[in-house]
Amino acid sequence: MALASLRVMVVEDHGFQRRMALRLLADLGIERTWEAADGGSALELLHGLDAPPDVIIVDLDMPGMDGVEFIGHVAERKLASAVVIASALDPALLETVQTMARAYGLRVLGAVEKPMTLAKLATVLAGFDDGFGHQPFVPREEAMPDELRLALRDGELRPWFQPQAEFSNGRVLGVEALARWVKADGRVLEPGQFLGVIEREGLVEQFTDVMLRQSCVWKKRWEQQHGLRLGLSVNVWARNLTDSATADRWQQIVREHGVDPAEIVLEVTESSILADAAHGLGVLARLRLKGFGLSIDDFGTGYSSMAQLSHVPFTELKIDRGFVTGAEHQPRKRAVIEASLDLARKLELDVVAEGVETVGEWQMLAELGCGLAQGWLIAKAVPGDDLPGTVVHWRSPGA
Repeated sequence: MALASLRVMVVEDHGFQRRMALRLLADLGIERTWEAADGGSALELLHGLDAPPDVIIVDLDMPGMDGVEFIGHVAERKLASAVVIASALDPALLETVQTMARAYGLRVLGAVEKPMTLAKLATVLAGFDDGFGHQPFVPREEAMPDELRLALRDGELRPWFQPQAEFSNGRVLGVEALARWVKADGRVLEPGQFLGVIEREGLVEQFTDVMLRQSCVWKKRWEQQHGLRLGLSVNVWARNLTDSATADRWQQIVREHGVDPAEIVLEVTESSILADAAHGLGVLARLRLKGFGLSIDDFGTGYSSMAQLSHVPFTELKIDRGFVTGAEHQPRKRAVIEASLDLARKLELDVVAEGVETVGEWQMLAELGCGLAQGWLIAKAVPGDDLPGTVVHWRSPGA
């Protein structure tokens, strides 16, 4: 999407700064613009538009409704596709606000330090298309329980696979299985539209077994038909860790498909362990005894990551995408990544960095000695049939 095609709103209480931003947008060829002097009037204007703007450039320090509160309203009501934060405030505060916005599900293109310049604005707005393309908001209807049960029975819920590549040489060593609902009419639903229903309806065990079983089928097919022997990561839920029979059942599933448990990494979040620590720790210990790898997913996003590493037999640490995004320009994020990598080395854990989307992020993580990268720079999650071609494309010179 060309910059000139963007629809942009500027929310800034300082009249000169607001006019300057609009002038810079015009210099970039962006003609569809709106302006507001505070959060309240901006919300009124947004509600009156027939379509949300692509980007809102918002100052944080405004009288009345400040930029932090305004961004919260924009995210909750889905009033824009993305935001840019314009401010001369402390970088740590800016990072906090960006993290908040992403937690709401709102895309944050970055922060522009004042005074704003043409180069700064062009750089941050160019990120609107990086790895994403133009994605207008669409209503997300959650699945109905009966429909979901039929989908599980009929094989419509299935894994798609996102590659994990070595930083040292770019070689794809593994994939993560990510759930998709491929409906009979060809529509593909994202996990947010059905995972909550799966949990509420008590379908977690059946769903996880389906994902593990189908993933093993694909793994063997890639080996036999394409010579691709890849590690496989599968996500685990809290409910899986309350059943003492889980370890035996999963061992049986993978061996029935000719897969060694040592080639499977089970990704576990902190909350999954804490939900029922007594049962959870027992199940995890039995899974390690049977050879499965264990990964602590989204490391650093919970309150007790260090404690979990001390008493759970993890073999892998996954650095959360929230730390990876923009880390090459943000010293605090880089420091967290460096500390995580140092800890992983001391504990002899493999490390996967999630959400790697730019060459800059790849280069930074490679310099810091990270092991594997996962993210849109390499590839999005793809159906099993497309995975071999995706790996070949990533390996191809100039791809």
